Amino acid sequence: MNMIAASARIHPLSVVEDGAVIGENVVVGPFCHVGPHVVLGDDVELLTHVVVTGRTTIGRGTRIFPSAVIGGDPQSIHHGGEDTTLTVGERNTIREGVTMNTGTAGGGGKTVVGDGNLFLAYSHIAHDCILGNNIILSNNVMLAGHVTVEDRAILGGGSAVHQFARVGRHAFVGGLSAVAYDVIPYGMLNGNPGILGGINVVGMSRSGMDKATIHRVRRAFKAIFEGEGSIRNNAAAIREEYADCVPVMHILDFIGADSDRALSSPNRGKA
Repeated sequence: MNMIAASARIHPLSVVEDGAVIGENVVVGPFCHVGPHVVLGDDVELLTHVVVTGRTTIGRGTRIFPSAVIGGDPQSIHHGGEDTTLTVGERNTIREGVTMNTGTAGGGGKTVVGDGNLFLAYSHIAHDCILGNNIILSNNVMLAGHVTVEDRAILGGGSAVHQFARVGRHAFVGGLSAVAYDVIPYGMLNGNPGILGGINVVGMSRSGMDKATIHRVRRAFKAIFEGEGSIRNNAAAIREEYADCVPVMHILDFIGADSDRALSSPNRGKA
């Protein structure tokens, strides 16, 4: 039996399967298909020709545009039909042709997307990805399985992220870039293979960060990536000096965390 709020508007040419939960003021336009294990939060809108399937929850106020397929099975040879999930947060905009897959049993069983994100046309979020808040994926961005993208990162059109890689908060990835290795918070990566070119000064300024803090982050970047020691040793050596600078600590914590991938750097990928 469906649980559909009285205020929801379901177009008669759409299919909402038994078991779906539809919140207040939800709008389901024509030719949509909502599966039996789907939860649509209050004020969600499916414009037209949208498929929401699998064990998928869509948060309040999210808008999904035509031809998007949200909650499809993971594109993994290891998936055996287990009951895995996709959770999408509030106030996301999911444009035409976007695909998001549920998790895999071997990868934690869940794909998670935060709040306030913008997914432009034909971007793809694979199984077991974990995305934060206020992220922008431009057209045709491809995230492989198990990727982590932190808050306010921006990925340019046609960029691709290798499985298990991490993209730090406020990072910027240029269009058509190949992200084979982790990108530090506030970092700016371009190219194929992707090379870390410096700090995302424009993004930091737009977020309200003051010039003095930005200058400290730039000095820390030079100490980490241009110092005589290894990246990790250089990062550890400046921790005490920058203990009062939150953005630098974001970078140092990111570098110090366990990861399946190496770190992008100004030198990695160059001939």
